[in-house]
Amino acid sequence: MRPGDIVIVRTGHLRRFTVEKNRQKLNSIPMPGLSHLCAEWRYDKSVAAVAADNLAVEVILPEIKASDMPHPLHMLCLRDMGCPLGEMFELEELSADCAADGRYSFMLAAPALALTGAFGSPVNPIVLK
Repeated sequence: MRPGDIVIVRTGHLRRFTVEKNRQKLNSIPMPGLSHLCAEWRYDKSVAAVAADNLAVEVILPEIKASDMPHPLHMLCLRDMGCPLGEMFELEELSADCAADGRYSFMLAAPALALTGAFGSPVNPIVLK
């Protein structure tokens, strides 16, 4: 890891819908992802952004969803550190390609739409290896 890197997390969660065609499993809880405890590591490593193949990047558990702060990683990364989160990235082909050639580093470009006053937008990620 180097400062400014983007961390990509493949949980396999989006595959439930894209491959298995199971909408109920896609929206089910618990949902895999990163714990809020990863925020300190992200800060220490100066990670520029985090993207994952699930609905929220972070883990969603029944007790977290019912709490006063249902998305603690969002609060720590977005609000407190200004670290963008990329949700629902399709990572199956990329993970297969990385496994095939043993190369897990690449350039990722995923610019947001230029929308005045917006706080999020869809992206069209492009990877160069």
